[in-house]
Amino acid sequence: QKGSLVNASNLRFDFSHSAPISSDELMRIEQMMNQQVLANITVETEEMSIDAAKAKGAMALFGEKYGDVVRVVSMGAASIELCGGIHVQQTGEIGLIKIVSEGAVASGIRRVEAVAGTFALQAIQQQGQYVAQLTSHFKVSADKIFDRVDALQGQIKLLEKQVESANLAVALAKEGELLTQVIPVGSAKVLIAQCDGIDGKSLRELAQRLQDKLPSSVIVLASVIEGKITLISAVTKDLHGQVKAGELIGKVAAAVGGKGGGRPDMAQAGGSDIEALPSVLMTTREALQGQLAHV
Repeated sequence: QKGSLVNASNLRFDFSHSAPISSDELMRIEQMMNQQVLANITVETEEMSIDAAKAKGAMALFGEKYGDVVRVVSMGAASIELCGGIHVQQTGEIGLIKIVSEGAVASGIRRVEAVAGTFALQAIQQQGQYVAQLTSHFKVSADKIFDRVDALQGQIKLLEKQVESANLAVALAKEGELLTQVIPVGSAKVLIAQCDGIDGKSLRELAQRLQDKLPSSVIVLASVIEGKITLISAVTKDLHGQVKAGELIGKVAAAVGGKGGGRPDMAQAGGSDIEALPSVLMTTREALQGQLAHV
């Protein structure tokens, strides 16, 4: 035990444990507690010496200081503890215990929280309302809710793949148009372009395909989608002495209120200043023309 709180409505119990408590384990713990409640065990208190209490089997918390005479609280064979106060004379007065949460509070320390009596009833009724709302919304019986949610998740994944494929198709359709915007600079090629409405993954694929068709090149692509800027830079290996994709995209992103980086050959970033984007791309194009003029 690493700490606890017990009052008339709820309890909190902290303990050493290396892993989360499974839902099945929590259910068994809850059943064990309520079995003792339903047994309506008489709660007995005695005062005795600390040695006599330990001999009786009373649990004492490590680190706690106890006097020569201690108060021992017993609930049949279920519990014998050194305790300063109690709330019931019979365990049945608790009515019901319902675990409401379990989680980590520190490294190697877990916490279980529960409610009792009318508060436990309220917690169960609230859960019942949630289940009723779900069954009504999905038009299924309670035992079919999980199957319905699982099926919907499968549909969502399928739709996401279809959207991803559509986004990629839109991106690749711009390939021919973008190739007409390539600027020769010395023996290198520079492509700086804004092509809105393309998601990050598709923009990256587009940059890769353009790079495959443009040996000795520096590419920066920008896309505005849902109010956010996505930036991709790609630099062929022969130009890494002059330009590195990670450093380049970091500067562009900073100028549009964002940040990012990556490898010398491919990097990604984001930004938020949409109004500044066109001028930033123009400045980037001019800067690259100066850097690569003697390549």
